[in-house]
Amino acid sequence: MRITFKLIISLIVVVVFVAVVSAWLNVRHEKVKLYEEVLSRSALLAESFKESVRNNLAAKNYASVQRLADKFQSQKQLEGVAVYDSGGTRIVSSSALTPVLAVHKEAIDALLKEGRDNPVTYAMAEKKMFLYPLFVALDGGDTARIIIFTNVSYIDYNLYKIWKRTLIRLLVQMVLISLVTLLTIRWNLVDPVIQMAEWMKNLRMGNAHGHVPPIKGDIFAPIAREATTLATNLQAARRAAQNEARLRQEGESLWTPERLKELIKMKMDGRPLFVVSNREPYMNIKEGKDIKTIIPAGGLVTALDPILKAAGGTWVAHGSGEADFEVTDDNNRIKVPPEEPAYTLRRVPLSKEEEDGYYYGFSNEGIWPLCHIAHIRPIFRKEDWKYYYEVNKKFAKTVLEEIADVKEPCVLIQDYHFTLLPGMIKAVRPDARVAVFWHIPWPNPETFGICPWQRELVMGLLGADLIGFQTQFYCNNFLDTVDRTLESRIDWEHFSVQKEGHTTIIKPFPISVDFQRPDRDAKALGEKPELKTVLKEMGLKAEFLGVGVDRIDYTKGMLERVKAVDRFLEKYPEYVKRFTFVQLGAPSRTHIPQYHRFLAELHAEVDRVNWKFKAKDWKAIAFLEKHYDHKEITKFYKIADVCMVTSLHDGMNLVAKEFVAASDDHRGVLILSRFAGASRELKDALIVNPYDIEQMADAIYYSLTMPKAEVEERMTRMRQDLHENNIYKWAANLTEELMKLRMDDFKLTSV
Repeated sequence: MRITFKLIISLIVVVVFVAVVSAWLNVRHEKVKLYEEVLSRSALLAESFKESVRNNLAAKNYASVQRLADKFQSQKQLEGVAVYDSGGTRIVSSSALTPVLAVHKEAIDALLKEGRDNPVTYAMAEKKMFLYPLFVALDGGDTARIIIFTNVSYIDYNLYKIWKRTLIRLLVQMVLISLVTLLTIRWNLVDPVIQMAEWMKNLRMGNAHGHVPPIKGDIFAPIAREATTLATNLQAARRAAQNEARLRQEGESLWTPERLKELIKMKMDGRPLFVVSNREPYMNIKEGKDIKTIIPAGGLVTALDPILKAAGGTWVAHGSGEADFEVTDDNNRIKVPPEEPAYTLRRVPLSKEEEDGYYYGFSNEGIWPLCHIAHIRPIFRKEDWKYYYEVNKKFAKTVLEEIADVKEPCVLIQDYHFTLLPGMIKAVRPDARVAVFWHIPWPNPETFGICPWQRELVMGLLGADLIGFQTQFYCNNFLDTVDRTLESRIDWEHFSVQKEGHTTIIKPFPISVDFQRPDRDAKALGEKPELKTVLKEMGLKAEFLGVGVDRIDYTKGMLERVKAVDRFLEKYPEYVKRFTFVQLGAPSRTHIPQYHRFLAELHAEVDRVNWKFKAKDWKAIAFLEKHYDHKEITKFYKIADVCMVTSLHDGMNLVAKEFVAASDDHRGVLILSRFAGASRELKDALIVNPYDIEQMADAIYYSLTMPKAEVEERMTRMRQDLHENNIYKWAANLTEELMKLRMDDFKLTSV
């Protein structure tokens, strides 16, 4: 047995050694040969180009030189040619090469400063370039420099194929050797291998100790000893990495999922995070006989899903999908996301009457228009209030079940659907750390006083330890409302409210997005979207594109946006048949009469504008009314020249931030309403008053005529701010503040 095993190993080692050495020699020879071919071809082309343009360069006839440079870029593997003067300034370059040279200007300048004639290779635009420089002596003693750019990526690919063929042959040989001996030794080999693999899997997942379990036979004894040592070292390395991450919390500037996860573990002592919202992050619907998982539209899901993926825990939400409860367990729980479970989703079932009264009625016909000053009259009904109270009570019961076995649990409640929930939770679990984040605006006291149950709503919110708003302005409005509504002690210096022995801190936490998500969505597209291709799919042609992405809601300024496009085309008729505005509209709250009326008015206004500027193969406005996933939305962000976010009143509006995050090439202009919370952060957007149609029309014109350098500068600054202040930083700030407040509170109590 030992001899057989040694023979197998010896044969495999010899085969591997011979194959690898042979392949290495072959690769080295092939590499030298291919680069010599590129060098000789580049030298020949450089000399040819030199003789063709010498006189034109001396006469400064750069147009002729440009034509010759463009002809050169069409040859096989030749990316193009560039000509520089004696001072290192680019005179002419092949058209296709010009953008690449602009991006890699510093590297090219360094090469020119060195003044070398030696060819070099350099990575440019995801390609490996071979740069062949050549001096040109001009009349009068002046000189110029020619650089031939050849794409040599194919060389690496050819060498890769040699290695691949070698490895395939090697694999076949190894399989044959193994099969010859496997028939006689499989009973002594298979069981130990399976046992070892299972142990390694558990070790990788953190469920195994550092010692290999007893394995039949002595064949694996040496491996078992080494595996034990490796496992011990791995566990030590894991502990060291976690400690290092903790130590770096204070000094690290960029927030990532990993950093957030470590911070929450450190701050919460390994306790899970509990999030409560009306909308669920994942919904199950039926497609024929199959059940499909979709991600509902909305900024709340966009903001919070990455946090739970990073931190782990439980998300409690209304199960509104038609197949939601067909895939949950007996306790209405399911692990999400489906492809890579990271946290638990606990779904709460609601009857049609409960949903109509609590959600469509009190929340969205009452509180929503009350807080958004969009000139829609709020409606408050006693029966809606009853359902609102009962649903808050049902959610409180569910949350209390989830946190029953958790010491000092941390609960993060979302938005206006659950104003009563903080007080209900704290009444049963005073040790719970409870935070509320209010995503929408908070109006002034006079406006909020319209609500017949304003006192109950404010009292419910003050059950929380921390209330977060999008801006400081909304914090001020809330404290003013408390001052007018309840007898309490308000500390304006520290922005806190003390009521019945409980202190609530009020702070702004501007919400953000996962900065890296558009990059992942863009990679999922397969190839970079192009304006002509996307418009062709819609049966349209245009040179410039504007985009809007919204839930269909009267607060989003969609009617005003349509009127602005209408006025823009009136004032600047040269853009008729050249500019198209695409509005992506996700249907929302279709059971509410105001939304029916608004949608009908929006359709009528879009039809009016399109009829007014009717033309073949072109539309002024393309209104796409359906739910789009992030990948599809990212496609439009990347091809848009301008994105319009014209909310009449908005807490933040994450569409503005998503557009900036998607602009990895630093193009595109953001037109942003001054009534959206995002305008307080994205100051390099074109800030407009959505009620001023003339101003918005002019903003569209300016965005299309803005110098490219200014566009890039504005977008660069916004992206830098968004990169630093991403969703993970928002979550970290909120969590840290909540944990700090509770700890401070305990200290005061103990004193």
